Amino acid sequence: MRQDDDALKLSCVILTMGNRVAELNRAVESALNQADGDIEIVIVGNGADVPPITAQIPPGSKATIKTIRLPENVGIPEGRNRGVQECTGDVVLFLDDDGWYANSKVAAHIRERFATEPDLAVISLRVMDPDGGAGQRRHVPRLRAGDPARSSEVTTFLGGASAVRRSAFLQVGGLPEKFFYAHEETDLAWRLLGEGYRIEYDAETVMYHPQVPPTRHPDFYRLNARNRVWLARRNLPWVLAVPYLVNWIVLTLIRERSLSALKAWFKGFFEGLREPAGERRPMTWRTAWRMLRLGRPPIV
Repeated sequence: MRQDDDALKLSCVILTMGNRVAELNRAVESALNQADGDIEIVIVGNGADVPPITAQIPPGSKATIKTIRLPENVGIPEGRNRGVQECTGDVVLFLDDDGWYANSKVAAHIRERFATEPDLAVISLRVMDPDGGAGQRRHVPRLRAGDPARSSEVTTFLGGASAVRRSAFLQVGGLPEKFFYAHEETDLAWRLLGEGYRIEYDAETVMYHPQVPPTRHPDFYRLNARNRVWLARRNLPWVLAVPYLVNWIVLTLIRERSLSALKAWFKGFFEGLREPAGERRPMTWRTAWRMLRLGRPPIV
């Protein structure tokens, strides 16, 4: 089925470091082969050349592929922001270059939801292991993550497996570029909630992604801690920011047994306290209450 002329236009931003050629083409192909697609694809080479794209646009499709190369690796949030700047779609899908859509109905489902739910700002897709594994808890963006097949309203989302209303994204300033990696989606989510938008984890929209630990990133612990402090400093009233950070210190001490990991985490934590966090726009108590009702108060 082809989309109507007045239907919402979809764009898809894919970041790449240029080192996963086959995977990138698989991701592009899964976007091109959407049954109700005609998707505008923007591939951002984050400090690297975009590899040759062998995926073919289906005959009769109005889909397009555009590539841009950033001169250096600017990090995930700035890279995605640059991709959005190149888009013309009403809704932007963010797709990891080593992920792919599980079926050809994802685009139609996303377009329908955004067209009929004007307060919907973000859909967080369900991430599944292509090898049939149980999946990872962190891929379900809520505290009660035991049933990944259950959809729900949430307070954060997965950046590389999401769809965002472009006007809402631009309204709150996009992703915080200084973060480079980690928690940038939560910063964006909290600001969207403050503007009255909804964020949904939609188990019907499935993306496949290999099971890989986030600790594979060399600066995972440092950036995770630094950005968590920045997140609090930018978005929380001080009466909430202090217990939020204390809670995460306690949780980290309980969870981590590696001395090197703890050293890196606390190094990042103190960086977050010392270095500028960017614009501070503390959420209202109404937003905090809304998050509490959604099961994720802004102290955990």
